[in-house]
Amino acid sequence: LVLMASVTSLPELMTGVSATVIVRSADLAVGDIFGSCAFNLFILAMLDAFVPRHQSIFGIASQTHILAAAMSIILLSLAGAGLFLPAYFSVGAGLGLISVACIVIYLVSIRVLYRFEVRRKAMLAASEEKRTAMQMPLRKVILRYALFAAIIIGAALLLPYFANHIAEQASLSKSFVGTLFVAVSTSLPEIAVSIAAIRLGSIDLAVGNLLGSNIFNILILSLDDLFYSDAVLLHDASDANILSVFSTLLMTAIAIAGLMFHAETKRYRMALDAFLIFAVYLLNLLLLYKLDQ
Repeated sequence: LVLMASVTSLPELMTGVSATVIVRSADLAVGDIFGSCAFNLFILAMLDAFVPRHQSIFGIASQTHILAAAMSIILLSLAGAGLFLPAYFSVGAGLGLISVACIVIYLVSIRVLYRFEVRRKAMLAASEEKRTAMQMPLRKVILRYALFAAIIIGAALLLPYFANHIAEQASLSKSFVGTLFVAVSTSLPEIAVSIAAIRLGSIDLAVGNLLGSNIFNILILSLDDLFYSDAVLLHDASDANILSVFSTLLMTAIAIAGLMFHAETKRYRMALDAFLIFAVYLLNLLLLYKLDQ
């Protein structure tokens, strides 16, 4: 929820910095964040098809994820409201009040989630998984982490540049390009980690990573606002981004319903809740594309 989510969201952070500082495109930065939040839930729905023995991912995942999903709804709602607030709702140097509020609420959310997990210490201890037999010296771990992080940072910094040219040459809006192409590209680490977690049988690691990434993404959006010197980032972004916000809110609500209903088995390859999330994501892309026409 915290460590894995922050690491797998590194591409969104660097892409946002590049989009605001180098390309100076509010739509690419905002579209990437909201698109990544939507795509993370799309990944969650797709993972349901790979859970073995006709089990539902929301049925076997811990209900503790409901709190994280609720926190992401609060942060997403605030960010969505920022798209329509006047530019004077800022705190000097073009930093929006919404961005400040999101940073504060993110920190409060992590504190609340931490305290919640501490109270469930006994349950966590009982369900602790076996440690992998493969061990690696700390120095080697740090060097490999730095190497792969450098590759991710380099690629992420270049993404907005190419995405900007795609939008211009294909006559597509930067909101759509950010929501689809950039968001999918920056969410590749979430896909890799989630598939690995499912293969290890660690459903809660996969679900926690994806929901945690959505919370961390809104923090990244606030940080992007700090780097965007032209004005308030959300104010300069297209109103079309609200479609991705509403879609993500709807998908998160469906995920919460699935976690609460906790149906452990499914009749078909994909459970109903996962299929609905899948359908909402595709509808979001279709509506964004239609707005471009």
